[in-house]
Amino acid sequence: MDATSHAFPANARAGLADPTLQRALGLARTGFPARRQQAIERLPEFEELREEGRAIKDHTLAHLDFYLELYERNVIASGGQVHWARNAAEAREAVLGICRAVGARIVTKGKSMVAEEIALNDHLEANGITPVETDLGEYIIQLRHEPPSHIIAPAIHLMKEQVADAFRAAHTELDPGRPLDDPRALCDEARTILRPHFLAADVGITGANFLIAETGSSIIVTNEGNGDLTQTLPRVHIVVTSLEKIVPTLEDAATLLRLLARSATGQEFSSYTTVSTGPRRPGDLDGPEQYHVVLLDNGRTDLLGGEFQDMLRCLRCAACLNHCPVYAAVGGHAYGWVYPGPMGAVLTPALVGLHEAGHLPNASTFCGRCESVCPVKIPLPRMMRHWRAREFAQALSPPTYRWGLRLWAMLATRPALYHAFAEIAGRALGWAGRGRGRFRFLPFAAGWTQVRDLPAPEGRSFHSLWAERQRSGGKR
Repeated sequence: MDATSHAFPANARAGLADPTLQRALGLARTGFPARRQQAIERLPEFEELREEGRAIKDHTLAHLDFYLELYERNVIASGGQVHWARNAAEAREAVLGICRAVGARIVTKGKSMVAEEIALNDHLEANGITPVETDLGEYIIQLRHEPPSHIIAPAIHLMKEQVADAFRAAHTELDPGRPLDDPRALCDEARTILRPHFLAADVGITGANFLIAETGSSIIVTNEGNGDLTQTLPRVHIVVTSLEKIVPTLEDAATLLRLLARSATGQEFSSYTTVSTGPRRPGDLDGPEQYHVVLLDNGRTDLLGGEFQDMLRCLRCAACLNHCPVYAAVGGHAYGWVYPGPMGAVLTPALVGLHEAGHLPNASTFCGRCESVCPVKIPLPRMMRHWRAREFAQALSPPTYRWGLRLWAMLATRPALYHAFAEIAGRALGWAGRGRGRFRFLPFAAGWTQVRDLPAPEGRSFHSLWAERQRSGGKR
């Protein structure tokens, strides 16, 4: 997937002006947050669980090399193979090589943001292999030739009428007059269309929510069951995931799973939690003949030991997206790459470069809701501020911003000058706004007044009023 994060301002304006998108986002704004709140209210120890989850991830990251090597040994011991990929190109080639080795023509896929990150579908199609998304949301956007707009609900930007249109355009072998105005009818049709692909696929590709070092296992969580069919029916199962998904033990994974579902969808546990360990063994009734894990770095190890390491704790629950006022206003496509919302504002610059994604850390109100709901307490606002500082240091921000900040810094480091300037500006704006109480337009403040009025100051600065009160003995 090519990044268009540099176009965030234009993307955001387009999202705000799209009435259908705004309808879809309006329906999504309350559902996920309300269900999460209800789920955690039923779990009194949720805050303690967050601390435990953070500790598990921090411990793993501090010893990442040890746990990755242990994981590889246990995958090999169970009959599987691990393929290390330094970047997206190596990951794509590893998957393509496995598919070619078994003569694969059709590949079924479970939902995987890492597969989106490496643009796997396009690569497979360019090499004569047909990938079929089996998660309902991913299947819908595949038909529409769109990227996902949310990391757990890929088609959250669509209304059911748009889904029906996509099905009618793609499923031309079905009765054109069939009713598709009911969500159940849409699900039933998708199930009917996908069933032959499950049976015909030579290779099944999934992501992984967790990798277990002590057993060499991968874990996926789904609510549709498509992941189980994807990894058990084909002859070959390929797990495409990133190296920070590793945790030491199954017990650790169980702790994180208790956080994940509640934070993501408001469930105590997802409908399906599936553990895979190697290929089919003698006597097994089903399962793949081959089990491969493609482990992607793609810049993640560069974050270790730095100010962005905490981002590697992310469970991909999307709680930060679901509670973010900016995401709720503009939608996921505005962010221009795989990872939207606050987590994307931190992760995307690390993976595609600050020159491409510099707008994203600035697309925040810094209200702090993202950090407050993160199940592993990732300090997202702090890391966005780090990116802003780097943007300024590298002179990537617009010149007007840089000169404005220099002027503010000059004033802020000279208190007497700052107080004098604030007093003069307050009195001038108070005089200019008298009788109206607010400004509909102000030079140098168009970014504010284009979308809201600016209240006029009273005319005196707080500092001068406070000094006057102190001189009068604290009496008004």
